[in-house]
Amino acid sequence: MSNMSYCRFQNTSMDLGDCVDALENHWDMDDLSTDEINGLENLLADARNIVDMEDTIWEIIEKARKQ
Repeated sequence: MSNMSYCRFQNTSMDLGDCVDALENHWDMDDLSTDEINGLENLLADARNIVDMEDTIWEIIEKARKQ
């Protein structure tokens, strides 16, 4: 099930924080399933895309805060 639009970024931010914590602590990294390995690879690609969109994201944030 996808996130509702009003909490998509908030929920994803919290989940991403959990992923960062797991990576920093090497949590169960030896026991990753193939699906989890693929998910981690996809997460890295998505993170690169987000960083590439930094200017656009700041424009969106600034516009939203002015409303």
